[in-house]
Order: sequence, then C-alpha cells, then structure tokens
Amino acid sequence: MAKISPVSIKYMIHANFSAEGALEKPDVIGAIFGQTEGLLGAELEMRELQKEGKIGRIEVDLHKEGKKTVGVIKIPTAVDQSETTLIAAAIETIERIGPCDSQIEVERIEDVRGSKRDYIVERAKKLMQEIHGKTDSREISTEIKESAKIAGIKEYGDGKLPAGDISGKELIVVEGRADVVNLLRNGVNNVIGMNGTKLPDEIRELGKEKEITLFVDGDRGGKLIAQNVVENADVKYIAVAPDGKEVEELAGKEILMALRKKIPAREFFSKKEEQRSERKKEFELGTDEKDKLRKIENENKGSGKAVLLDNSLNEIKKVSVKTLASSLSRSRDKPTAIVIDGTATTPIIISAEEIGTKVIAAKNFATTDTSIKLMSL
Repeated sequence: MAKISPVSIKYMIHANFSAEGALEKPDVIGAIFGQTEGLLGAELEMRELQKEGKIGRIEVDLHKEGKKTVGVIKIPTAVDQSETTLIAAAIETIERIGPCDSQIEVERIEDVRGSKRDYIVERAKKLMQEIHGKTDSREISTEIKESAKIAGIKEYGDGKLPAGDISGKELIVVEGRADVVNLLRNGVNNVIGMNGTKLPDEIRELGKEKEITLFVDGDRGGKLIAQNVVENADVKYIAVAPDGKEVEELAGKEILMALRKKIPAREFFSKKEEQRSERKKEFELGTDEKDKLRKIENENKGSGKAVLLDNSLNEIKKVSVKTLASSLSRSRDKPTAIVIDGTATTPIIISAEEIGTKVIAAKNFATTDTSIKLMSL
C-alpha cells in the first residue's frame, strides 16, 4: 500500500466520534473504509485513494467513558479542498462502528501547509537580508512587501480563523487559509477564512454587523458551501471563482474580476433555480412514460436494485443501489433514466448528473439541487 509523504499532505480532517459500546481502533478504521464505499464514486473511493498515496494513515485515539467509547479521528489528505470536504462529509454519514450505534462529527479541516508557509516567509526574509546588495533593490522591496502581507495573517475568535484586516464594514469570507493567503498576496486585505466547510459561529456573528461577500470555488463543492452558509448566516453577496478553479489558485486579475461580478445572494440562488428549471424542460415525461416508470418500479420493489434505462425506457441493466453512485462513474452505459428502489442519495444524483441522465424515479430524494428531472414514485 502506498504511503503519503508528509511533504505532500495538504489537509488534515479532525473528527470526533461516540459509540454506544466497546470498540477497538480497527473497528473505527474498518467502518470508515467500509461504510463510505460507493458514496462518492470511483475517483474518491477511500481504499483506492490510500493505495495511490492521496490519503495517509488514519489515526484513531479512543477511550472508554462508562459504557461508551469516545475518541478522535485524524485523516491526512493530499487531494484538493473540495475533495477533502466531500470525504469529511462522507464519514459523518457513518451510523454504526462495529456492532455499536455511533455518531461521527467533523470538528474542523486543517490546512497543514499554513505553518510551513509561516516558516518559509520568515526564513525567506532572513535570507533576503543576507543577499542584500546582490539583487536589484526594487525586486527585494517587492518581495519583502509581498512576504509581509502573507506574514500579516491574524487569528480571529475562538476558532482561530485566518484573517487579514477585518476592521472595515465590508468583509470577504473564503473557505480556508490558502484562500486567505492568496487574497492577501494580491492586495485584498478584508478577508477571513472559515477553516473548512462548517460555518463557524464567528462568521455568523460578523454577518450581523458587516456586509459579507462569500467567495467560493468554481465547482459543485463551492455551490454547496454557498447554500449552507447562506442558510445559516447573513450573506449579502456571492462571488464565484471561474469554472473548475479554486480561490487559492487564482491570479490577481481573476480575483478582482470575480469580486466585481458578485451578485446578491438571493439572485444567485434564483438564477440557479431558473437554470435547473430550463434544463428540466428539455426532457418531458408524458403519461405513457410515467406509467411505464411506475410499472418498472412496481416490478423492482423490494429488490434493492436500480434499473438503468435507455432513451426508449428499455432496460439496460440492474445495479445494486448501494453501489450505484460508483457504478455510474465507472460504467460505459449512459442511462437516460434510472428507477431506484428506495432513496436517491446525493452521491447518486451527482454521479447521474455527470453522465447526462435525464430522469430519476425514486420514493425519496436526498436533494433536489440538480438539473435532472426527479419523479416521485
């Protein structure tokens, strides 16, 4: 099994757990691998990520409290922010560890590169002093000014949130420390990071007195973070990085352009809803089609399977609902419709949307935030 190099670690997921009974460390690790299997698709299968060196050795520290077992979990990752947050969210869905009912809650996601950057900045300034006179003075001045900006990161509140100068009325909220560093480097100082996807109380309180612009990554993870923050804090505007890019990797011009294009939070979500509605109209179900889907569902009831259908609603094949999300990601088949025995989970809907599925028919839906037409059976 490949091991992750300490040098390549980007983030550390810190989680707490509690179980109603006696457990050992292998029980916890086994639950993490076993119960997240198939949730996030083939590309984020945790066993495979560890084999590829993208997830490091999972550390578990536990102890007994009466009849309960409580402890902490640490998962080092070398994947990007959105993938790390998806992994963190996935482990929170674990409801049993070994034979015991349990609960896992992610406390925070740490950007472990932050302390390295602080050291680099301080060491670079000392080295710059040593070579003073050997390099153009304007170049030295520029580099020292830039390093000073990064070194000027402060910690705010009990959560020690990374921040620049947040004394003004307007405030930009980003996801993590790397985002804060990049904005400071490019002259945007009124910024604070959430230290992960979970909304800190400090941001909620700042929203009561400041005009907040939420600046998120240009991917699905960024949109989901925006929805969570807006539902739980007073956010006036939302700015989004270009499609497929993260805030931490944007150049100065891209940052300013994205901030100029910010829109009111309400308008942001209403536009998304309009776009979803327009896409859903592209594939309409008539009475005959609906009747056929209901007939398929009735024949499939209780099987624990999902039926994949082509353009004519003829069966392509059947797949276990438990492995459906990962199966869709790997499969060469591109079903037009899927009939599910049970609930269409968020990973299933995301995977189906990525391969161009038009309709999902199921009893329940974990989310309606999709361009796919959802038919309740």
